[in-house]
Amino acid sequence: MATINKRPSGKWQATVRLAGRSTSKTFTKRADAVKWARVVETEAERTDSVSHRALAGADTANAFTLAYALRHLANEQVGERWRLHALARTQVAKLRINVLTLDDFAQWRDQRMLDAKPSTVVRELSLMQTAIDRQLGEYADSPANPVRHLKRPRVVDRRERRLTDREWQRLLDAAGECLNPLMRPLLVLARETAMRRGELLSMEWRNVDLEACTVLLPKTKNGHARLVPLSPQAVAILAKLHRNDERVLPMTANAVRLAWQRLRARAGVADIRLHDLRAQAATDKLLDGWSVAEVQVLTGHRDAGVLLERYARLRATDVVAKLHAQGARE
Repeated sequence: MATINKRPSGKWQATVRLAGRSTSKTFTKRADAVKWARVVETEAERTDSVSHRALAGADTANAFTLAYALRHLANEQVGERWRLHALARTQVAKLRINVLTLDDFAQWRDQRMLDAKPSTVVRELSLMQTAIDRQLGEYADSPANPVRHLKRPRVVDRRERRLTDREWQRLLDAAGECLNPLMRPLLVLARETAMRRGELLSMEWRNVDLEACTVLLPKTKNGHARLVPLSPQAVAILAKLHRNDERVLPMTANAVRLAWQRLRARAGVADIRLHDLRAQAATDKLLDGWSVAEVQVLTGHRDAGVLLERYARLRATDVVAKLHAQGARE
């Protein structure tokens, strides 16, 4: 049961009573208070049929279910929206955040491993961890996030695939023939900026500064804002795009996925993933003589070890060429 009361300060306080306990929040506008109360009540109704545990401790933000946190994160991470909504429909997501335990996520992990690759499970666990962190981060009394302490499946699918110049040109040609005129700019920006798909799709014109040659990403996968440097090629691409939408590349993740599958088939590089362009960008810069710290600024990796292990696809032949170049100068 929800009640909305006007406080002496002029603000509106919404109070929702759940299983004999209450949770409340204050808003400047009455409409916002009503909306919040409806969300809390709706999530409570969905959760009641899952477990009696879900009704415990409903007097803080922890009263929200994991499903609520995942859907909230989906509004920020456009590229992962479909995956986040799918996770929000799972049984574990119907429980309230404050009653979720390590065992809950361990059971989910073990069940998910039956029909998904280790890399997929790790990715989805990371999304759930981020969703909980975002939801609880606003509250000083938030409990520890159990996903942080969960052992991840071992991922052994390290990729070494790199594009040749001819393959890259075939991809660009195929993208130029695509019915969606934004696919070619997306590919060029992916390789020039090392942005993730979700970051590319969430870019907004208000955060693009062509004079300073930078683009601000307010929210990224790891939860930190990032200022991405733009190459001359990236600036040229952005300068040619129409600004008829607040987003630079107004496409859905699914539209990009389908278009990518078609154009890479036409280009004859069916084994290339869109995410490989991010690794290609990191590798290109390292081969150009950039320091690891400089590449980290581009990719946004806070851990240099992850950058070198997963994204720096250097080969022995690259080192041989450098050794012989040094020998020729001596």
